[in-house]
Amino acid sequence: MTQASESAALSALEHIKADSRFLRGTIARGLADPTTGSISEPDTKLLKFHGSYQQDNRDVRDERRRQKLEPDYGFMVRVRLPGGVLTPQQWLALDDLASRYTKGGLRITTRQTFQFHEIRKENLRDMIGGINAAGLSTLAACGDDVRNVICSVNPQLSSSHAEIYDWAQKIMEHVKPHTTAYQELWIDRRQETSDGAGDEEPLLGPAYLPRKFKFGIAIPPYNDIDVFAQDFGLIAILDENDQLAGFNLAPGGSMGATAGDPKTYPSLADLIGFVTPDHLLETCWHAVAVQRDFGDRSERKHARLKYTIDDRGLQWFHDELQSRLSFKIEPPRPYHFEHNGDRYGWIEGDDGRWHLTLQIPSGRIFDVADHARQTGMREIARIHQGEIRMTCDQNLILANVAPESRAAIDALVSQYGLDDYRRARSALRLHALACVGLPTCGLAMAESERYLPEILDKLEVLLDRHGLLDEPIHFRLSGCPNGCSRPYMGEIGLVGRAIGKYDLRIGADHVGERLNTLCRENVDEAEILSVLDDVFGRFAQERNKDEHFGDYVVRAGIVIAQKRRPTIRYR
Repeated sequence: MTQASESAALSALEHIKADSRFLRGTIARGLADPTTGSISEPDTKLLKFHGSYQQDNRDVRDERRRQKLEPDYGFMVRVRLPGGVLTPQQWLALDDLASRYTKGGLRITTRQTFQFHEIRKENLRDMIGGINAAGLSTLAACGDDVRNVICSVNPQLSSSHAEIYDWAQKIMEHVKPHTTAYQELWIDRRQETSDGAGDEEPLLGPAYLPRKFKFGIAIPPYNDIDVFAQDFGLIAILDENDQLAGFNLAPGGSMGATAGDPKTYPSLADLIGFVTPDHLLETCWHAVAVQRDFGDRSERKHARLKYTIDDRGLQWFHDELQSRLSFKIEPPRPYHFEHNGDRYGWIEGDDGRWHLTLQIPSGRIFDVADHARQTGMREIARIHQGEIRMTCDQNLILANVAPESRAAIDALVSQYGLDDYRRARSALRLHALACVGLPTCGLAMAESERYLPEILDKLEVLLDRHGLLDEPIHFRLSGCPNGCSRPYMGEIGLVGRAIGKYDLRIGADHVGERLNTLCRENVDEAEILSVLDDVFGRFAQERNKDEHFGDYVVRAGIVIAQKRRPTIRYR
């Protein structure tokens, strides 16, 4: 029992984890049961650690209930891909798996990886096994563990990015689960798993973490990963020769909130110090260990690191972490962010190689009219000699392209409609994110990904009216307050509350260092558009030179700027 749980009853899930024989449960038996498309409820919790969620198609849920049929079950599978880099061969392998076992192609997530939807239970082992055969894994892509480690994708600093990418890989390898259940279930495909008696989890422990834990590494001046939204953000500090000096430490970020629970809220991380590269892995290990020992295991809604810090204090966290380290944490080093989001088109790196950033709306790689994105990427992967990098804005980069190869890639991009970044009517469209939402997400309260094209069309009418089509405004849309699309960091954010109803939030800054503020609560599209029409008009007339939208609405008093660690209340 951990220190935080000694005076409180453990939640039901803590018992499931502790009794699971290191994440085995009865998953193997559930997969073999032909009488249902689902597995047992306790096993669905354990399955997350293996990189999969059980879901059902909510569009047909009521009709199937009327027909006395079980829900239309399917499974989401997510790849663990620290740093978001694939070889072309791995891309082709994932594309093949998507074509065989899923609906909707490939989907880039906001954490630089892929997830696949609507996989039938009988195909789950083939899907996860195929991912491992491609040299990848799904272990710890979900669950109460350290999730996919993300890092900046900055084509202009190719050598620095390569070094930071290596650190993302090292961190993930250092803190990942050690259970052999994954090998038994998905690679050996055992019908009966072992008792796990030989397994150990030296960092995570037999009950794993209280909740998920996220690392992310940013390279100033670009905050393209929203580093302050991480449980433990790392800001790479380069010296005057662009050599890595170390990392600023920023714990306590998280986007998650729960509708109707005023004790839950999004929060940005705070700086507590600096460490040199040789001390980074030790620091990351013990940061996780502090949360393992002190995180709330009785109430899952209160179990993220931000709540541990808010309950005990930022100085307490610094001191507790320091007490476990073999070296002294230094004061934070100066840095400056000036950009948040992706930079589209061709960019030359500092090594003379070229990098092409493509916009992928909502991260969906599948074929639709005029945009055969899945086919196009398949053809590109067949000739591309570099890497394919995912971004935290659900886009991708064709990286390390030789100058003489650019023309061939450009031709395929145009042929298959992958040139969205050239066709976009507005800059806002280029800076728009949406989570999956309905019909597959069990937490969704409103439409998100499917609603994004419609609301963007209507917002562009307003922007055009006020001469703002070229204004870069970060727009984030989420189907619920959990905030997978980081809606609280959008200059404009919509957070789903019910079908057709959203909270309208405005006022985040343009570089990811300030949360937005609730402007209208639980309103429909007509009111959202009416409010934004008025604010866009004022912005166009009253803005200062080079002032961004989020900064203007705060300066003009339309909303009050959020503090670094706010309390966001959902009534």
